[in-house]
Amino acid sequence: MDKKTALDLYRVMRRIRDFEERSSALFAEGKVWGTIHSYAGEEAIAVGVCAHLRDDDWITSTHRGHGHCIAKGADLGRMYAELLGRETGYCRGRGGSMHIADTSKGNLGANGIVGGGIPIATGAALTAKQLGTDQVAVSFFGDGAANQGGFHESANLAALWKLPVVYVCEVNQYAESLPVEREFPIKDISKRAEGYGIPGVRVNGLDVREVYKAAGELIARARRGEGPSFLVAEAYRHEGHYYGDPRKYQTKEQIEGWKTKFDPIAEARRWIVDAKLATAAELDAIDADAIEEAKRAVAFAESSPLASPIDLPGDVYAS
Repeated sequence: MDKKTALDLYRVMRRIRDFEERSSALFAEGKVWGTIHSYAGEEAIAVGVCAHLRDDDWITSTHRGHGHCIAKGADLGRMYAELLGRETGYCRGRGGSMHIADTSKGNLGANGIVGGGIPIATGAALTAKQLGTDQVAVSFFGDGAANQGGFHESANLAALWKLPVVYVCEVNQYAESLPVEREFPIKDISKRAEGYGIPGVRVNGLDVREVYKAAGELIARARRGEGPSFLVAEAYRHEGHYYGDPRKYQTKEQIEGWKTKFDPIAEARRWIVDAKLATAAELDAIDADAIEEAKRAVAFAESSPLASPIDLPGDVYAS
């Protein structure tokens, strides 16, 4: 991997991590409407995948979707504005954390329904197939969603029609509070792809290099018209299911130790420095830039007007 690619990946990962930490602080101050679900610990997955996507490619996201939005090029100011219920937010402050969408960047929206984005991405891939374009759709979802009927129905249809879609299962070890080992009768979830006759790939979701390489191959395959695939990335959720989760289903060692033991950003710093692609000082400068960018974004959000009441029918029906 060349220096520019490595630093670009690291930069987006740091933007995501800082966004999550700052969002949690804003929530604690009572400034965030609704609730939030942190993507901290899973940054390498969204970044490694979305690095291969264009603005006209599509993604569908999840309730834990901040990382996907940022990796697909979202503006941080508009994201913070959405969380803070401001008119300048992506959904004019009415959707909150779980429903950010930006069609100009191919982001078809985060979804609070488990697995809800899977058939939407499959439909987007059908659009590309029908129009004869080389666009690709990617659906991000958690391990819990891999047991939803919508996943199996979508994968079956996509395989039959050779649709350009990549299903990305982010295994963060829990479906809410249910440990992943109690969810599946098999250890390697990617083997489920065999039942649909499509490639199934399992990667270390803590290593952005692995995700980047595997996703690049699967996305290129989809662009060539060779059909869907299933990418399973194993990572560790640093926070609870939601902000304030008592986490009684985890041990003290897991809660306190996972942040340092399984950190994709620390792993990226290590190999970038070891490979002499950049110095620690250069990475520190990227960290500082991410912090300053977030400060400006929050200031923009807090200075924006509060969301206005819904106008009927203009805010409900498309013209």
